[in-house]
Amino acid sequence: MHLRISTRQTGDVTIVDLDGRIVIGQDNDSLRERFEGLIRRGARNVLVNLANVAQVDSSGISTLVRAFISMQHSGGSFKMLHPGGHVREVLEVMHLTNVIPTFDDEAQAIASFGPGAKSASR
Repeated sequence: MHLRISTRQTGDVTIVDLDGRIVIGQDNDSLRERFEGLIRRGARNVLVNLANVAQVDSSGISTLVRAFISMQHSGGSFKMLHPGGHVREVLEVMHLTNVIPTFDDEAQAIASFGPGAKSASR
């Protein structure tokens, strides 16, 4: 199952929707490149939707952590949304849900970025 990556914009929040597995290989490399591209293009608020991610391995964890750190260094915010099942277990065992802000509600996650994130019509 290949990892499908799509992005959408809500206000000043870039939501990265993932569908598949974040595991070592070309798919994980593509995700890392996508995050790097968002940072280069000036994205400062990134929300990664993990609702449809079935598996994450150490390589995928590394990609998420690197993106989180890179966003912090560039003055931005990186948060996770809807990790479920095995993916949530892995993130919790690694204590990443204590480090990277993690939400189960998209509206709350978007609001957590601040006032400019709430609406694209501002």
